[in-house]
Amino acid sequence: MTESRGDRSARSDGGSVTEEGPVREGFLRRLSVPLDRRFGSDFFESSPFWLPPFLLMALFVYGAIIWNLMISLTDYTGFAGSPDYSNLDFEMYTQAFSDPGFREAAINTLILLVAFTAATLIVGLLLAILIDRGIRFENTFRVIYLLPMSLSFVVTAQFWLWMYNFNNGIANRLVGSIGLGPYDYIGNQALVLWAVIFALMWQFSGYAMVVYLAGLRAIPTEHYEAAQVDGASTVRMYWRVIIPQLKGATISAAVVLMVFALKAFDFLYSLVSGYRPPNGADILATKMVREAYANLNWSYGAAIAIILFALALAVIGPYLYYEYQRGYL
Repeated sequence: MTESRGDRSARSDGGSVTEEGPVREGFLRRLSVPLDRRFGSDFFESSPFWLPPFLLMALFVYGAIIWNLMISLTDYTGFAGSPDYSNLDFEMYTQAFSDPGFREAAINTLILLVAFTAATLIVGLLLAILIDRGIRFENTFRVIYLLPMSLSFVVTAQFWLWMYNFNNGIANRLVGSIGLGPYDYIGNQALVLWAVIFALMWQFSGYAMVVYLAGLRAIPTEHYEAAQVDGASTVRMYWRVIIPQLKGATISAAVVLMVFALKAFDFLYSLVSGYRPPNGADILATKMVREAYANLNWSYGAAIAIILFALALAVIGPYLYYEYQRGYL
């Protein structure tokens, strides 16, 4: 017998039979499946290994970033008292974008970022192609090119400080041998940034070489042979066939190099001797430290730090999305 609408409503109102119970139970059962998989016994058994570093990172990395953001919204001047969080505003960011020194440091940072990354990738690619051609003593050259990468920024800066010495530096001796110079590479505002870029390129070109060499070795030999059969010259073969297949290596190396360019404070500090580099070499990192510790304007320094952090996210974020699209994350 077919049950009428009134009978179903009466039975539901009476509480003896409800349709919501089975629906809710089914939904909970479907919800519990992924939760069990994600938070099963392995999750809790492994917590002594991942939970302490997770908490430490949350406190000292992400917690510090949030605290730095809060300080940048105050007018905190350093060791005098505590920050006042009752009146938060964006005054320090407005001051930053209206400060000619900040704009100059930002432009220098972008020039360093782009020029250093592009030059290092080009030199690293040329070195990788040279080694991939099967030259003698390949392993020796590979170690020699990669060795500067193992040096710290401070050591590299001191090394190039001697190289750039106005009176006795080898750089002026080399240009003097062809009738040029001498040049004050560190004191000349028009040259100091390019001197920094060249020194950093020397240090990191070996890293780019290794990345590109791994990419070249992953390309099947059939691609080389097919290009040669088609009559392509060596230059045309690399330009049209090989280099386009190094897109992944280029992106990976470029991201790492740009991050290192944003972290070049210790190199600049060691090379130009202090918090006050020549204007031509002042980048956001040096200005940030100078404002915070030399001028005791911590809120302004914190604002510059947040802007620098946003630049780092602008570099890493698209790369992470690219890797996610490729299924590697």
